[in-house]
Amino acid sequence: MANAQDPPSPEVLPPTSSGELSTVIRQSMREQDARIAAMRAQLAVQNAQIEAMKRELASQQADYRALRRAVGLDTLEQQRAGNIRAGGPGASALPMPAGEVPADAAPAGQTPVRTVGQAPERDQRPPAVAPIFNQPGVLTPRGKLVVEPSYQFGYSSAERVALIGYTVIPAILIGLIDARQVKTTTQTGAVALRYGLSNRLEMELRIPYVYGHTDTISREIFTGSATDKVFTSSGHGIGDVEATARYQINDGGADKPYYIGWLRFKSRTGRDPFEVTIDCVNRCVQNATGTGLPLQLPTGSGFYSLQPGVTWLYPSDPVVFFGNLSYLHNFPRHNVSRTVLLGGKEPLGTVRVGDIADVSIGMGLALNDKASISIGYDQSFIGITKQNGKTVPGSAKSVLGTLLLGGSYRFNDKRTMNFTLGVGVTRDTPDATVTVRVPMMY
Repeated sequence: MANAQDPPSPEVLPPTSSGELSTVIRQSMREQDARIAAMRAQLAVQNAQIEAMKRELASQQADYRALRRAVGLDTLEQQRAGNIRAGGPGASALPMPAGEVPADAAPAGQTPVRTVGQAPERDQRPPAVAPIFNQPGVLTPRGKLVVEPSYQFGYSSAERVALIGYTVIPAILIGLIDARQVKTTTQTGAVALRYGLSNRLEMELRIPYVYGHTDTISREIFTGSATDKVFTSSGHGIGDVEATARYQINDGGADKPYYIGWLRFKSRTGRDPFEVTIDCVNRCVQNATGTGLPLQLPTGSGFYSLQPGVTWLYPSDPVVFFGNLSYLHNFPRHNVSRTVLLGGKEPLGTVRVGDIADVSIGMGLALNDKASISIGYDQSFIGITKQNGKTVPGSAKSVLGTLLLGGSYRFNDKRTMNFTLGVGVTRDTPDATVTVRVPMMY
């Protein structure tokens, strides 16, 4: 009988008797059992080594996860919607440089690695810039409330010289000169409330409080006075409350413009110019004497207004270009009358003030992740004022041009401070306007 694992050596001759054959078989079986026992012992040692290596691997994986949490790699990957490709036991936890490994590549002999986490939703809101116009460039997120207190200081001065008489030869005037210098200071504190009905639609309510002060320096006509007289008037109170709706028309994106349509309604809750008392004791009658100026300044325009418009933003990193186009329509008032000092009510009939077409353009530049600056230009075209269908004497079309400089600083995700300086570049425009706004999100 032949041994399948250990064939007999050629030098050994097969036994010739049955006793000798049984002895050889027993010896071969004992040798085979010894070899099997040795192999089992070796397998047991290898199994023990494998278990020790598994425990060491588990310990290293635990240390690796703790180290990732300590350095914030998990949070960073969730924000970037990325994942670290496994490259074996010695793979680095650092992000792999772009272009080294294809996005769907996997090491040889391993299955492709699944992406961990969920990519953040795409932000479809326009980019944030330092707002220098009345129309904010960023819509309020859905379900969020923005409370924006603001303060505005405006100053303007104007000079007028009226020659009442006739000239005999050039430079010789027979008559009187009416010279006036008017200095007006306006301060407005307001609170705006904006609420996002959706990521594309927001509503705003603005409540202003106005304080105005005017000094008129003049010399009375038809008098022999050689000294200047100062007439001072002021007024304060609630201004005209405004309500605005804004809607983002398109998605926009990098190198794609955003379009935001908006509609503003202005009430006449403030004290209008027809409610204040006019100092017209004598002067309003054939320009004899007096001032002809209001004893109190109004805090509102006195007319309901509706203003549609569109705002556009074009991001081109690191600059954002933006602009506005709007048209303000003032509704006429009927049966209007004004109050004259010691003269009672004076009927004026139907008064219609001119509409206003406005266009503005600018650009914003981000200095870092918190600060940005903006520069822009705003120009308004104002129509003439009519009374009972006829042009009011002295009323003419005018153009207001303002150069705007602004800055914005973000304290955190919910607090920002905006600063705007407006400088008048046309004669009828206020000389300087300073605005500070602090929007706060809740």
